[in-house]
Amino acid sequence: MSGSCTVRTCWMRLPPFRVIGDILKDRFDGASHVTSANSHHRNNQPHNRALTNNPKFNGISRNSIYSKRENRRKNKYNFQLKPFNPEHKPPGNKDLVYYEMSPGFCDRNTKLGIQGTHGRVCNASSIGVDGCDIMCCGRGYRTHEKIVAEHCNCSFHWCCEVKCEICRTRKLIHTCV
Repeated sequence: MSGSCTVRTCWMRLPPFRVIGDILKDRFDGASHVTSANSHHRNNQPHNRALTNNPKFNGISRNSIYSKRENRRKNKYNFQLKPFNPEHKPPGNKDLVYYEMSPGFCDRNTKLGIQGTHGRVCNASSIGVDGCDIMCCGRGYRTHEKIVAEHCNCSFHWCCEVKCEICRTRKLIHTCV
């Protein structure tokens, strides 16, 4: 055995899934609506400064495979992302962007497979996406009382049998208009 500990192993580790999800959700909520514009400095001449200044490549012609590969790396995308609204700031490298607005989920669109929210059951006490205010898209909702039969007072009997009573309860059901 050698007494020295000179080798050390390190590895990268991802943060917990919840942290990654929260970061992605924040970026999604702050996504920028953009449009693309061609670069203003676009010309048809390849950018061969790296090749012509490098003595190693002085003998390589501008039309060689090396110059084309270098040009492709530098100008992979020849457009700029601009905010759809000129008053907004341009997106950064880590910002999420989108070109088109998502189709609305409120109204039925069979062509896109959107069922709409008319007649859907919602939760009147929730402020989340299942709440009637958001799910019904501001159209309002109807409330009606329904008698529901459910299993209740269940008990386990030896061996291998569960016996339940059937209870009838009144529930308020909220559906989108």
